[in-house]
Amino acid sequence: MVRSGQGPEHMASFPRTLARLTARWLLRLLLTLALLLAGPAYMLAFGDLQFERSWRGMDRAAAGLAPDPREIPEAVVQVYAARAFNWRGVFAVHTWIAVKPEGGSAYTRYEVTRWRRVSTSTHGGAPDRAWFGNPPTLLTELRGASAAEAIPAIERAVAGYPFASRYQAWPGPNSNTFTAWIVRQVPALRVEFPPTAIGKDYWQTGMFARAPSGTGIQFALRGVIGVTLARTEGMELNVLGLVVGVDPLRPAVKIPGVGRIGMDGGGREGDPDPAIP
Repeated sequence: MVRSGQGPEHMASFPRTLARLTARWLLRLLLTLALLLAGPAYMLAFGDLQFERSWRGMDRAAAGLAPDPREIPEAVVQVYAARAFNWRGVFAVHTWIAVKPEGGSAYTRYEVTRWRRVSTSTHGGAPDRAWFGNPPTLLTELRGASAAEAIPAIERAVAGYPFASRYQAWPGPNSNTFTAWIVRQVPALRVEFPPTAIGKDYWQTGMFARAPSGTGIQFALRGVIGVTLARTEGMELNVLGLVVGVDPLRPAVKIPGVGRIGMDGGGREGDPDPAIP
């Protein structure tokens, strides 16, 4: 027995309806991917990225953002970002943390790199050196008593980093996962990461976390999809690790690959235009 509305004509039209719905969703998916990849495509075409040169010959000069440790006795903590090396720079930045204890004569730089092996690197030298040809941006800084108090907490967080034996460029854990982990463990560090810090939204357990700036909350699923709502970051949507967003308080838009466009987010740059290196 055929129910009303379920006759042969209706059954014949079902494949056409399904095909139209499938085509619409595919079109929306393609449009979404096109929008997400527009920024990286722009960086590939017009960004100052060097694909053919060996990393051995890249500029590693200091940018002049870090105070000379021989001239200031106070403690210093700094968080930096620079456009990633080679093809990764189309999409992302690399981040790290540098500390100098009170009375110290040198900085220690904490970061995760992946060259021949996965490692959490701790080394001295200038903390604001260019990242293989790409000048750094200073994201945040602590000095004096606040820095001295934060340094032991930073050292404990480095020692407790849960992904020290793992590295994955996308969606994480990577260098930005490491820096974001430290920031979340040390409340004194309030950092607005660039939207190009792919991996910052990757964490170990749970789906909710404090925004790195300490002014809001994040939801994320292993760095692949997520939402950030915070006074400092504004609203960010993470889709496949690529972040789009808007900051209504300091008017700006955030575009995958390109970064923040609009009012300055508050960092200090070693390059006149940090969004488009």
